[in-house]
Amino acid sequence: MAALLHATGESQTDLAAALGVSQAQVSRRQSGSAAWSLADCEAVATHFGISDLDLMAGPTQASEALPEDRRRTAARRGAAVRPVREQGAVR
Repeated sequence: MAALLHATGESQTDLAAALGVSQAQVSRRQSGSAAWSLADCEAVATHFGISDLDLMAGPTQASEALPEDRRRTAARRGAAVRPVREQGAVR
């Protein structure tokens, strides 16, 4: 789940809202202190626009299966693009 949240730029709160549960419930499930149900997994896969099988195949497969419009970009993260310093440049 962490890989999908990172890849999309979403928070546990965002996922919780989509699933209709609290952020604390998502946190417990993500940490392993509570189990994800099959219905949860289906809802997560639907939310991220991937198949149940891609979700179950692991974080790499799930992240790679994300539709392009669900992947975060520098603009969606609100990150500024930093110029690369030239070699030997003095601060």
